[in-house]
Amino acid sequence: RYGNRADFAVVMQPFFRNTLLPLDSTGKPDLSFFAADCFHFSVRGYAEMAMALWNNMLEPVGEKQTYNNFTHDRSKLKCPNPEKPFLFTWRNSGFGNSDLDLEKTEPSVPYWTVIVAAIVGVLVGSL
Repeated sequence: RYGNRADFAVVMQPFFRNTLLPLDSTGKPDLSFFAADCFHFSVRGYAEMAMALWNNMLEPVGEKQTYNNFTHDRSKLKCPNPEKPFLFTWRNSGFGNSDLDLEKTEPSVPYWTVIVAAIVGVLVGSL
């Protein structure tokens, strides 16, 4: 749906696709990553997920890490590459048509429908 847009992108970040349950030193689930309900993440778990999401956004499409190793190691946090200092999308990863002319694309909703909908909303709201 958004593949031909130069000003917007939706990119799946697969860092959680192949993640295994973190284990403690005895081989049992490490409950420090989970909240008291044992379903939601704790602060430590959310920190791990945030680092994995950040790292995924800095990896090109097709080369994104699909797991999280739960090492609680801040040094695994990636920094933007000086040669490519941006979040990777399908287009800037080398896929798609990078020569898209936005002037030739038609909007999905005509501009006048937004105006009509706003006027109708105000009239209905005032009744």
